[in-house]
Amino acid sequence: MEMLYLKEMNSKETHILVLDDEKTIQRTIGRLLKCNGYPYHTASDTTEAKSIMKMQDIAMILCDVNLPGESGMEFVKYVSETYPETAIIMVTGSDDSDLAEIALEMGVYGYIIKPFRPNELMINISNALRRRSLEINNRLNIVNMEMTIIKRTKEVQKAMKRLEKITDGIIHAISLTVETRDPYTAGHQQRVADLARAISIEMALPEDQVESIRLAGLIHDLGKIAVPSEILSKPGKLTDIEFSLMRIHPQAAYDILKDIDFPWPLSVIVLQHHERLDGSGYPQGLKGKDGILLEARILAVADVFEAMASHRPYRPALGKEKALDELRRGKGASYDPKVVDACISVISSGEFDSVFSSN
Repeated sequence: MEMLYLKEMNSKETHILVLDDEKTIQRTIGRLLKCNGYPYHTASDTTEAKSIMKMQDIAMILCDVNLPGESGMEFVKYVSETYPETAIIMVTGSDDSDLAEIALEMGVYGYIIKPFRPNELMINISNALRRRSLEINNRLNIVNMEMTIIKRTKEVQKAMKRLEKITDGIIHAISLTVETRDPYTAGHQQRVADLARAISIEMALPEDQVESIRLAGLIHDLGKIAVPSEILSKPGKLTDIEFSLMRIHPQAAYDILKDIDFPWPLSVIVLQHHERLDGSGYPQGLKGKDGILLEARILAVADVFEAMASHRPYRPALGKEKALDELRRGKGASYDPKVVDACISVISSGEFDSVFSSN
């Protein structure tokens, strides 16, 4: 990014406008400016001054208060709005402290009473120009800083998008790995992730939280790689021993994921997706909303619905109506009631009609 720099101020390029309806004052100040090497212009009223400012870059205006037509104070307001980098010093015969205070509040750099001493005027001009230079530099530094921040922010955003894409790719690869071990439930994790995401959106959760739920859904059964394949694909009912082996998969997934520094608590969400509010779940038997993450409660409802509504090796698909009936029966006991209501709303909208049958 190209940086901006203010050129060093010097008298040859610092044009000063003397705005006063008294020719004597114009000539007196003009001589002082000329002796100190400042190019200057004179005007007797604001109309003439405005015309000069359109043609010439004016660094400073020495302005009287009482002028024919538009007053000096009105002109100050015009300059501050139209030429904010132009410094103004009031040089006036109006020895009025209230007026001086108003002028300073409007941004005037100084208020000098006529008759003035030449040294007093030149010191005020020098100080005002130095202050103007510093203020312009400060503004440019702020602009440069803002531009740098914008550039760095864009770079960080690009890096975050790349990281998110990589993370998403890794999680999808993990999801596909699980499906190679359990081909009968191919697509289960994706369907659960999609439904959990829709439920999260229905509940108006923050975008980042919605994304964490979607990603957890994609790998919630990762732990099944630790379960013997003959159990995963068994066409009949599992024995107690087989079911106890199946119940290890949330803990197995947690052990795999816990040391990966994801931006979300994916390992804990996956660990808790078979927990139930009444404490009947596994692997920890957690109880109540305080013990189970909201993300896991959402995943649990999506997982149960998908499992019942879809085909399994040991039974045909039960359909979405029976799956919803199960959620209604467990609402408030096993499942978070707000999550169940959101799931019912999503399914009732028809969004997943092409995914789940209505048997």
